[in-house]
Amino acid sequence: MGCGRVGSTIAHSLEAAGHSVAVVDQNAEAFRRLGPEFGGRTVTGVGFDRDTLIEAGIEHAGAFAAVSSGDNSNIISARVARETFGIDNVVARIYDPRRAEVYTRLGIPTVATVRWTADEMLRRLLPAGAHALWADPSGHVVLSEVPYHVRWVGRSVKSIQEHTGARIAFVTRFGDAQLVTSSTVLQDGDLLHVLTRRDDVARTEAMFAAEPEEAE
Repeated sequence: MGCGRVGSTIAHSLEAAGHSVAVVDQNAEAFRRLGPEFGGRTVTGVGFDRDTLIEAGIEHAGAFAAVSSGDNSNIISARVARETFGIDNVVARIYDPRRAEVYTRLGIPTVATVRWTADEMLRRLLPAGAHALWADPSGHVVLSEVPYHVRWVGRSVKSIQEHTGARIAFVTRFGDAQLVTSSTVLQDGDLLHVLTRRDDVARTEAMFAAEPEEAE
């Protein structure tokens, strides 16, 4: 639901991956963003109206994304998709991060647009320190991008984990995320993504900021 820049991008990405896609928007002119190459279904209507969703094929849908410009519309649509039609894979875009936390705890995954944009900007303005990228609904486990001392470069993931006790989830290398194995070696320029308990983030950050005590 929602055929703005985000909705149209998602629709094209899903279609390119081989999925069938239906897009709902109140404004028929919005579908022009999809372009003539879009092969999916377009339905003009309110995204939380049962008849509109049925026309779009929600009874046979595998997933539902609510990405209109309104928080209330997105949440209502997401709840209708989840609670009325039994769609398991539901996500809603939310501008107010306080609402995002509430609905995540209710079992509706959300993407808080304002928070995400602000965090991305701050990560580039203030490169020092760990940056939380994700947290489980309980808030106890977080995934963070952790800066590291240059002397960690050249060490294997196995060695780094043994020395720090941290669990490395993946690295981003030349803009691409890569899952790691014990033999993966940290290279200069890699972004390091670490899973840890929230109350252990500061300790983990301090360890990576310091020079390793011994060479591998």
